Amino acid sequence: MAVQLSVTARNDRLNAIETTVGTAPLLTLRTGAAPANCAAADTGTLLATITLPSDWLAAAASGAKALAGSWAGTGAAAGDIAHFRIKDSTGTTTHIQGTVTATGGGGDMTVNNVTIAVDQSVSVTTFTMTDGNA
Repeated sequence: MAVQLSVTARNDRLNAIETTVGTAPLLTLRTGAAPANCAAADTGTLLATITLPSDWLAAAASGAKALAGSWAGTGAAAGDIAHFRIKDSTGTTTHIQGTVTATGGGGDMTVNNVTIAVDQSVSVTTFTMTDGNA
């Protein structure tokens, strides 16, 4: 049998992630495959950097935590977004990374359009983290 946690413990663990990352973190949208782990150097071309809202995730509920506020910015380079990294507000430490697809594409994060041009608007449409051990 796998370890199981109460919903309260799962919610608290998810809420701790936002506290650890801090307020106004940076979301980077990049081409290509994500690095092997969050400690590895950035890969791919940086297409956009978005400063997330001070309170960037909603309170965890039922073992899940979703984006809060508007996550939108403009393209700094042209290309196809394939992965994201969420870094602290200084941009030095990556805390979260995953895949990006268009809305309905099944990525860890979805955006309104994965193919962006310089100065084109890009917005995150969904991002939800679900804690395991249910």
